[in-house]
Amino acid sequence: MLLQVLGTAAGGGLPQWNCACPGCAGARAHPERRRRHAALAVRTGEGRWYLVNATPDLGDQIEATPALHPGAGSDTRRTPVAGVVLTDAELDHTLGLARLREARDGVDVVATPPVRDAVREGLRLDVLLAPYTSVRWRDLPPGLGVPLDGSAGIHAAAVPVSAKRPRYAAGTGPDADTWSVALRLTEAATGRTALYAPALAVWSEAFDEAARTADCVLVDGTFWDDDEPLRAGFSTRTATAMGHLPITGPTGTAHRLARLPGRCLYTHLNNTNPLGDPHAEQHKILTEWGLEAATDGMVIEL
Repeated sequence: MLLQVLGTAAGGGLPQWNCACPGCAGARAHPERRRRHAALAVRTGEGRWYLVNATPDLGDQIEATPALHPGAGSDTRRTPVAGVVLTDAELDHTLGLARLREARDGVDVVATPPVRDAVREGLRLDVLLAPYTSVRWRDLPPGLGVPLDGSAGIHAAAVPVSAKRPRYAAGTGPDADTWSVALRLTEAATGRTALYAPALAVWSEAFDEAARTADCVLVDGTFWDDDEPLRAGFSTRTATAMGHLPITGPTGTAHRLARLPGRCLYTHLNNTNPLGDPHAEQHKILTEWGLEAATDGMVIEL
């Protein structure tokens, strides 16, 4: 299985356009620290890739990834991008769908029913894209999941992690724990698995089982500790109250990840997270625990 990390930042990216916090100021002064919105790509066959989430940075992410470039030859519009899998309906994971309006053969989108309905009815992206291209929806179920196209035999399954819905979908749709899911990717031929969870509100038994059996886990690292949003002054709620388990502390994920047999990396880093600075002491702490922070452009082969 081949994974391409397209971005590792939380909503707003790093730097965030309206913020001058130390993390954003540092990324402006040192462009190598910039991070695009969290997203992933998985190879589903020769010259075939599925994007995991469609961020506002989608165009730049594709251009920064040669494997996703359209091929040379007589058909100059032939693209390796075969479809998109959505882990939730948040704006920073769905607005990039509008960037796919040039898709000549339509767009395949795999999502849970609440996410599909929010994007279709709340954002009305189907209506927006209809004059340009077609959107073909497929359900993202739990359990064994569904096969993504291509010869690699990649199956995608949902692991529910949160009933938190986007603000624009407040009061709509069912109360369900599939508003936000972790994505379990399995390669049929080898049995290798990856678990991608850019948002994690609760470490459930189902998530624990998926993480323990995964060869690689990329998990929510939005905040270093639970009080980070309060200390940074942009929220009156803790990280946990905002729907993100912190990395450290009593409710943190680090001590759980450190016990897992697979490779574990943090993604979806907020602009206030000290891990945005590659020289921060927190990176050494992660290394001591056997963990790491994912970086934009990273390739993971399982």
